[in-house]
Amino acid sequence: MTKKILAVYPGNFDPPTNGHLDIISRASGLFAEVMVAVTNNVNKVHTFTLQEKIDLLQESANHFKNVKIVSFSGLLANYLETINSFVVIRGLRAISDFEYEFQMALMNRKLNKNIETIFLMPDQSYTFLSSSMVKEIAMLGGSTAAFVPKCVEEKLKKYIAILSKNV
Repeated sequence: MTKKILAVYPGNFDPPTNGHLDIISRASGLFAEVMVAVTNNVNKVHTFTLQEKIDLLQESANHFKNVKIVSFSGLLANYLETINSFVVIRGLRAISDFEYEFQMALMNRKLNKNIETIFLMPDQSYTFLSSSMVKEIAMLGGSTAAFVPKCVEEKLKKYIAILSKNV
């Protein structure tokens, strides 16, 4: 008998990148259902609102039939318990990500001993890619077309146009 496992891919996704979509694609091939859980990290300055990030992810990932975009707040361990899931998906781009992700995985397991974290590596063409880097490229007038879905690229351009009018 095969278990139908619900996996959760949590993140800030500000903005969603092709690297995020690569992880979503890989996870959707491994699990019966994948919930991409968007949160607003209170320790970060956000470019897009929670709803904008959800909308961008829904548009970018709408071709994955077993992927649902949701939002949550609070502790991930508590959220997982409320939706009856125990699998967390995290992307690892480089060794530099590992220490932080390892600590988070152990903390989640300490909060709920049933939580398992699955680390997925993106395609090597995305190992250097981060949302922060994409925003910086966009702010400095560079093209983000190779790094983000078309809808995200357009939203970044609108955001920068508004910023430049306010300067």
